[in-house]
Amino acid sequence: MADACRRRFDILLCWKVDRFGRSLKHLVDAIADLDSYGVAFVSLRDNLDLSTPSGRLMMQIVGAMAEFERSLIQERVISGLRNAKLKGKRLGRPSLKKLTLAETARLKNERKREHVPFRQLAKKYGVSVWTAHRICKGKAVS
Repeated sequence: MADACRRRFDILLCWKVDRFGRSLKHLVDAIADLDSYGVAFVSLRDNLDLSTPSGRLMMQIVGAMAEFERSLIQERVISGLRNAKLKGKRLGRPSLKKLTLAETARLKNERKREHVPFRQLAKKYGVSVWTAHRICKGKAVS
């Protein structure tokens, strides 16, 4: 937008309107800003001519539908994650390595007594830095 304000180009070309703005408000505001800078907006896939009232209406309808679609996808993902948790699925990346009780005790001891940095402990025991933190704080690591 800074380049558009400086008139470094005359036309902003995008693949689809819904790829340009994340919400209808953002889309309308951005296109109004471009218009005030004298920069034309062209959407290849949607074939929109924003110089006409019907073209602007179509742009707003396409933008509203894209925002609605994103909201539906977001709801489905959240629902799917919640359902997976309820079924006891472990989410996220798998652990680098499962530590034995003895290894866990040694890691904690090295951190407490020798103040070994977490990064060094993680490398030595083959776990992530975050896992080393969690072990030292006494949180369960599965």
